[in-house]
Amino acid sequence: MSGQSATSHSPTPHVGEGQSSLPGDGARHYGAPPVVQAREPEAHAEAAGLSTTAVLPYARSSTSSRTRWLRAWMMIAPVDAVALVAPLLLTHNYWRGTLANAVLTVAFFAVGGLYRPRRHVSILDELPSLGGRLLASAAVVAIIAAERHSSVAYVGGFMRGVALSAALVILGRAASRAFTVLSRKRRWAEHNAIIVGGGPIGVELARLLRRYPQYGLRFVGCVDAPSREGTGVLPLSGTLSDLDHLVRLLECEVLVIADPDCDESTLMETLLRPRSSHCDLWAVSRLWGSRSHSGYPDHIGAFPIVKIGDISLTGPRWAIKRASDMLFAAVALILLSPVLLLCTIATFIDGGRGIFFYQERIGRYGKPFKVIKFRSMRPVNEQESQTNWSIAHDRRVGPIGRFMRRTSLDELPQLWNILRGDMSVVGPRPERPYFVEKFSAEYPNYAARHRVPVGLTGLAQVSGLRGDTPISDRARFDNYYIENWSLWLDVKVVLRTVAEVFRAGGR
Repeated sequence: MSGQSATSHSPTPHVGEGQSSLPGDGARHYGAPPVVQAREPEAHAEAAGLSTTAVLPYARSSTSSRTRWLRAWMMIAPVDAVALVAPLLLTHNYWRGTLANAVLTVAFFAVGGLYRPRRHVSILDELPSLGGRLLASAAVVAIIAAERHSSVAYVGGFMRGVALSAALVILGRAASRAFTVLSRKRRWAEHNAIIVGGGPIGVELARLLRRYPQYGLRFVGCVDAPSREGTGVLPLSGTLSDLDHLVRLLECEVLVIADPDCDESTLMETLLRPRSSHCDLWAVSRLWGSRSHSGYPDHIGAFPIVKIGDISLTGPRWAIKRASDMLFAAVALILLSPVLLLCTIATFIDGGRGIFFYQERIGRYGKPFKVIKFRSMRPVNEQESQTNWSIAHDRRVGPIGRFMRRTSLDELPQLWNILRGDMSVVGPRPERPYFVEKFSAEYPNYAARHRVPVGLTGLAQVSGLRGDTPISDRARFDNYYIENWSLWLDVKVVLRTVAEVFRAGGR
C-alpha cells in the first residue's frame, strides 16, 4: 500500500488508494468525514493548480498503535552516549576525560537542537552541525587535558580516543537515522496529525503526508473556519471550534498549522484549549525566504516547517520551572526571614493588628486562590477591595505602607503562595476576578496569559508596565514571556526585579 490518494478528473466522489468503501473502514472508524464530491468545476480547479481528488484519512497500522509513546531522541541520545564512551572499552587510562567529553558533547548537541523532533530526517543535513559541535567539545577537553598533563604522549593518546568517539557518533547517527526513516516508511512508528487549514497549502500537505510516510505523520483530519466548509478537495472533519473534541476522538498527537481562514487571536484561543495545547505544534512558514535560524531548516516536501515551542509550559519544562520555584521560595524565606520580621513589626506599628492582607486572585487555568500580602491600608469593604484598581495615591496609605509598596516588600509573603503552588516566582501579574472578567472581554489575548501560574514578579512589571499602564501592552508582554520561556529568562527577570527594589521603583 503506497498511501497515495487515487487520482481522477471525474466530478463523482472518489476513495483514496488504500481506503475501503465498506462500512467500518479506517476513515469511518477514526471519525473522518465522508467522501464528498469536488464542487469546483474541473477547468477552474486545474487553473487553480488543484486536482479534484479528495484526500482522505487512512487507518492506523497495528504496530504504530503500540509505539505512540516512542520518540526519535529516545534512540538517538543513548546511541550518542554509547559512542562517546566507547573508547573506555580499549583503555581506562583516560576515563575522567572521556566521561567529561561525553557530557560536554551531549550538552552541545542538546543546545544545538540535535535532539529536537524533525519531520525530514537525513544524516547529511545534520553533518555540519554534528561536526562543528564535536570539534568544539574536542577543543575544550584538549585544552583542559593539556593544562593538566604536560606529557605529549598522554594528551595524544587521549585525543585519539576523542577522535574515535567522534567517528562512532557520526556512524551511530547515520544508523539511527536510517532506522528512523525505515520505521516511518514501514509505518511501525507514526503519529496522528490534524491539519489546521483547508486551503491550497493544507490540501498539498495532506497529499504529501499520505504519499510519503517517512515524515512520520498520519493524516487523520482537517479543521478550518466554517467559511471553508465544502469549498475544496480536502473534506473538513470539523470547524476550529471542534478541534479540542477531535483531538480526543482521533487520538491526535500533532497539529500542523497550514493556512486557516481565521485571525491569529481566534487560532490561538483554539490552540490553547486543554487537549489541543498538549499536542506537538508545527507551522508552515508563510513569508518568502523565511527559515528556521535554530539548528538547520526542516520541511515537508517543499514546504518549510518549524516546530513551535511549548505554548503552555507543560512536561519537562514545567517540571524544571516548578522545581526552581520551590527552591527559590524556600531559600528566600530562610534568607529574608529577618526582613520579614521587620516588615511584620512595621506593619503592626503602622496600623495595629491584621498584619496580613488576603485577597482573591485568579491563577493558572482561571482557578481562584487567596494571595497574601503585608497590609498597607484597610479598605472600606470587600466591594472596594475587589474593584478599586489602584491605591497608589490613596491618602489612607501611611508612610510605612507607601515605602513597603514602593520597594515591593509588601509582596514578600507571596513566597508562601509560591511554595503552595498557587503562584510562580516569575509569571503574569495576579489579578482580581472582577478585572480578569472585564479585561478578558475587552482584550482578545488577555485570557491566554492564564495558561501558566501568575508570578511574584514578571516581564511586564520589570519592563515598566505597572500601575496605570495599558492592559493590552501587559498582555502582550505576558504572552511573549510564556511563549519564549527559559530558565535564563526567569533569572533575568529576577535580577531586574532586584534592581527595581533597590531603586524603589514600585507603585
